[in-house]
Amino acid sequence: MIPAIKLQRQMDAIQTPWSPVDIARVNDQVLRLALIDGQYHWHTHTGEDELFYVLKGNIVIQVKDQPDVVLHDGEMAVIPKGVEHCPRSDGPSYILMFEPAALVSKGD
Repeated sequence: MIPAIKLQRQMDAIQTPWSPVDIARVNDQVLRLALIDGQYHWHTHTGEDELFYVLKGNIVIQVKDQPDVVLHDGEMAVIPKGVEHCPRSDGPSYILMFEPAALVSKGD
């Protein structure tokens, strides 16, 4: 049986910001759900792009030497590999990230 994934239930279960939870695996990719609140750290992924999709809330992805990327409910952006970035949120926000399963979420 193929289960339905109830994202709201998954969101309700997350207690710790910046601790992504694997929601689904698609081939060599993984869909991760995270609660973000506050600022992460500046980092780069040298071998893979990173997709951010905002389920609930608002986030800002600060990008080195480029304008900030501001995302609201239902919006997404792809940060290309090699681009230094720093996500942040001024309040609790839930995001989905679609990325290679081998990616260590903390970046370099």
